[in-house]
Amino acid sequence: MTGSISTPGLVIRAGRDDDIRAVTRIYAQAVRTGTGTFDITPPNDDGMRARLGKVAARGHPWLVAERAGRVVGFCYAAPYKLREAYAFTVESSIYVDEEARRGGIGRALMAGLIEACTAAGLRQMVAVVGDSENAASIGLHRALGFEKAGRFENVGFKHGRWLDIVLMQRPLGPGGDTPPDQTARDAIKTE
Repeated sequence: MTGSISTPGLVIRAGRDDDIRAVTRIYAQAVRTGTGTFDITPPNDDGMRARLGKVAARGHPWLVAERAGRVVGFCYAAPYKLREAYAFTVESSIYVDEEARRGGIGRALMAGLIEACTAAGLRQMVAVVGDSENAASIGLHRALGFEKAGRFENVGFKHGRWLDIVLMQRPLGPGGDTPPDQTARDAIKTE
């Protein structure tokens, strides 16, 4: 992302190392109380730093939403799969502080992530929505151009119940209409 995206009272910007503590706190809320992630034990600051470090090392964006100087949400794009043919497809992850939900933060974060990934030459974004009853996340993704691509039933067990995942997908830029250009190919880092 080349700069900050601002909306009244909210700034979407590239994440920094000094955001890790807030990001870890927000993610820990989601792990402990939600079904959007299938992690059972929240990572500590070092674990989250390592996770987001891998994202950044591949050249993929991670963004934070900041309101009144406080980080209230974050998102990132990670490789969908590690094999080289998947290099232009990313999986989105988004988490908003429990106290700040329903205020447009998720939409602003995802719009910024879509913009940053498109600018980087990526072509497809996949959302793996934890819990088929997660209407807010499914609705957010649908509102931003994602379409349902499938559902896996009973693949996670958390909070005493079986959970489904909903697969959603949206093209970025020209999507699959043309091959990626060489500049984008050179910039995408694969393992």
